[in-house]
Amino acid sequence: MTSTTHHTGGCLCGGVRYEVAGPLRDVIACHCSQCRRTSGHFVAATRAANDALKLLAEQTLTWYRSSESAERGFCCRCGANLFWRPIGGTTTSIFAGTLDTPTHLRIARHIFVADKSDYYTIADGVPQFPAH
Repeated sequence: MTSTTHHTGGCLCGGVRYEVAGPLRDVIACHCSQCRRTSGHFVAATRAANDALKLLAEQTLTWYRSSESAERGFCCRCGANLFWRPIGGTTTSIFAGTLDTPTHLRIARHIFVADKSDYYTIADGVPQFPAH
């Protein structure tokens, strides 16, 4: 977890803005096929407790149920991918690129590397896992 306990962020067009009043988990890079298809590459995401995440502007926020167990939040105007959350869960993953800087976060691990695409190599020295 990062020591900074207040973060803000949002989408490209500003239709979705949020703040997090609490700690964020370090970033996990997910290379699964769903993350690749929704982002165009892999997803780098942090996570916060649902009760620490407050939406400041949400008029363009749309939720898409991407599997039986999870949904993804994105801006329906600019297309920005913002959130991933398990159905009925207590936390929300926040796509790290949507946070305002400085974040004081780092990539802690890569997951689902067995599903990654073939056009890049992971060479940052961070631990890698074939699945979750």
